[in-house]
Order: sequence, then C-alpha cells, then structure tokens
Amino acid sequence: MYLCHPVVHTMQHTRFIARTVFVKNNDVEAASRILNRILGKEGIFDQFRRTRYYEKPFQTRRRVNFEKCKAIYNEDMDRKIQFILRKNRTDPFPGCL
Repeated sequence: MYLCHPVVHTMQHTRFIARTVFVKNNDVEAASRILNRILGKEGIFDQFRRTRYYEKPFQTRRRVNFEKCKAIYNEDMDRKIQFILRKNRTDPFPGCL
C-alpha cells in the first residue's frame, strides 16, 4: 500500500538523486560546502526555515509581496544595466566630457 501517490513519490525522489555530491580524498568539508551552496541556490534552506515554525497569513502575504517587488526591481535593474552596457552606442560614455 502506498502512503502517497507513486508518481509524486518518484518525482520527489528524483530531486534528491540530482543533488549527489561525491567526497574526494576524504575531504568532507569541501563536499559539505558544495552541497550547502547547491541547496542554498535552490532555496531549500529558505523553505526549511520558513516551515520550521508556523507562518501567519499576514506574514505570508508580506513575504510573497516582498518577493514579487524584489523580482520586479531586479528585472528592471538588469534591463537598465544591459541597456547601458550595450555595444552599439554612438557615444560609448554618455555624460562624460
């Protein structure tokens, strides 16, 4: 008897297969740093910290709105930086004498 749907179980299982880190020359510290970097980039630590304690609904709304605003801001700044760093400008240093 399955405790959960078998497809969901295998999908969750394949996520952890892709995060295999090998220990070379008994250097466990380096392997743990690599694993921590991978898990941090994928947001698993943040998810763990969020689910460790109950998050009230207003805190959830505040966090989600902050993440949306941050994503919009970062996208806008990336677009502005790419606009300034483009190669085909007539004046390569606008505003300078």
